[in-house]
Amino acid sequence: MQGRARLRHGGRWAAAGGTAVLVLLTATGAHAEGRGDVRIVKTVVNGGGNVTVGTSKTVTFPIAITVKDNSGVKGLANVNTSKAYSVHGFFDWTGSSCVKKSSTTSVCTATMTVDPAWIPDTSDTDANTIAGVWQVDATVRANDGDYWISDHIAEYKVKRASKLTTGASPEPVAEGAKLTVTGKLSRANWEDLAYHGFTGQQVKLQFKKAGAAHYSTVKTVKSGTHGNLSTKVTATAAGSWRWYFPGTTTTARIVSAGDAVALKE
Repeated sequence: MQGRARLRHGGRWAAAGGTAVLVLLTATGAHAEGRGDVRIVKTVVNGGGNVTVGTSKTVTFPIAITVKDNSGVKGLANVNTSKAYSVHGFFDWTGSSCVKKSSTTSVCTATMTVDPAWIPDTSDTDANTIAGVWQVDATVRANDGDYWISDHIAEYKVKRASKLTTGASPEPVAEGAKLTVTGKLSRANWEDLAYHGFTGQQVKLQFKKAGAAHYSTVKTVKSGTHGNLSTKVTATAAGSWRWYFPGTTTTARIVSAGDAVALKE
């Protein structure tokens, strides 16, 4: 397992002696170099989904890298992931395996892991600024000794976990009377490893009539001080109320548990 570091793991390799080295620079700043015809042809992070990290639970996810070479694929020599166009990251490469798809192509999957306790030491400033769009860098090797070092082979989002609560009162409520629905939106703070209220966010209040299959949005409310939510609605039927936060580039989406409210007999 690679050791954790304040800066992104690993680095570029330099070719020695008279070995021929290819270097490519693109308009996006991506960098690649190596020897021979081995190439990364596809990269999928976490099955195509975001990676969400909270304050205590260890998070593990896969990076599936499809590699091709005419001699066959030997495997992964290095995998790094960090904030896009940055050196800051906190995931460890903790293992990998390759599945041969043909004589020339294999899918090699790297396992990435983080214990949130590591995160506060991974940035010189506020670790929360690392949330957002991340990139993957990798070095691959072929059976004939070819190798290829590529930066920015994929992008994905690493998000701060969120929490959302719902409460409705009075319960039961008279038909036509006002019902107060409250809640709180909070998100993980990677500096102190606690959840804090997330203010100024658009959160949808949703209702599902008793016996119905789906929720529908009734209104949108902005989270206030400490992430608190509160609004009044008219009770027209028995059913469940919940809040839905669609998320941001840096914070995960979350749906609260529903709070069932009956009508007075």
